[in-house]
Amino acid sequence: MNVDNVLIIISLHPYPFRALMRFHTMKMEEINKIIRELWQQTYRGQDIDYISIHSDSEGAGTRSYSYKVLMQTGDAELEMRGRCSAGQKVLASLIIRLALAETFCLNCGILALDEPTTNLDGPNAESLAAALLRIMEDRKGQENFQLIVITHDERFAQLIGQRQHAEKYYRVAKDDHQHSIIEAQEIFD
Repeated sequence: MNVDNVLIIISLHPYPFRALMRFHTMKMEEINKIIRELWQQTYRGQDIDYISIHSDSEGAGTRSYSYKVLMQTGDAELEMRGRCSAGQKVLASLIIRLALAETFCLNCGILALDEPTTNLDGPNAESLAAALLRIMEDRKGQENFQLIVITHDERFAQLIGQRQHAEKYYRVAKDDHQHSIIEAQEIFD
């Protein structure tokens, strides 16, 4: 091995780690801001004011974090785990995913949701539809944006499938021989 071709860089300076930590803090604040706004716009219950993600380092100077989802209820901040309904957990999961996509994938062309209304009651499903409509409105100028929603909830499909946001939707069904067929459908009036 020729020693002239080897470059070794040893940094004893802590600044790269501190810069990374500042970036992490900044992104967590941005994510939590979006999560809080989406929760307050979407959740129709009165028991949780908003949710947020918190990270705790596992030791001073380590690069390992433990994340948890907390809910704010009045003056109390509680971990969601073990305290929430299935619908609240589903809604929290969807909102966190939307916030992560909004933070890290601003020019992402596809947002895909599979059965997003599972375990949601009617008012929360309607609020989720309204939040998705706001996202579609915000992204209408983005040429490559597509929203893919897989659902059996026809009311939810009607709520998000509005003429000003989409031209058509696709219905997948079974024919008499149990073969899948895909039909393009006009958007509901």
